[in-house]
Amino acid sequence: MTRRIVAGALALALLVAAGLGVLTFLDEEDDPFETYCSEVEDQREPLGEALAAGGDSAGLILALPIFRELMEQSPEDLIDEWSTVVAHVQELADVLEDAGVDPATYDRKALPEGVTSAERESIDRAATALGSPVMRDAMAGVQQQARDVCGTPLVL
Repeated sequence: MTRRIVAGALALALLVAAGLGVLTFLDEEDDPFETYCSEVEDQREPLGEALAAGGDSAGLILALPIFRELMEQSPEDLIDEWSTVVAHVQELADVLEDAGVDPATYDRKALPEGVTSAERESIDRAATALGSPVMRDAMAGVQQQARDVCGTPLVL
């Protein structure tokens, strides 16, 4: 009889401890989007400034650190979208850097001295990828999430 009481008390203690652990976890995770939404709000103005300062592709490159920060804070369901945005913009930044070209002044019709045709093709490919359906879908997903979940417009 004593053995059953001890076993029952031990089982009850384990259930209570497990329940408290779940409650603590749920309390900490009340809003899994809170951190991300706070980051979206914090980065909205700097993102707008970076995009405006750089124009088309150069603005995206200037915004790359902001995109990375948003990706790091994003909920799981946005990781793929942010990864796509960051990868595509980083690819353009890399090929421009490899060619020794300033993103803000690059003009494919008037190539800077020393830029080879192969480098121009790489730049063109990376720039074209920024307008690809995959990139458009990723950017739309990020913007939709910011608007619907965070209540904050995020214009990319």
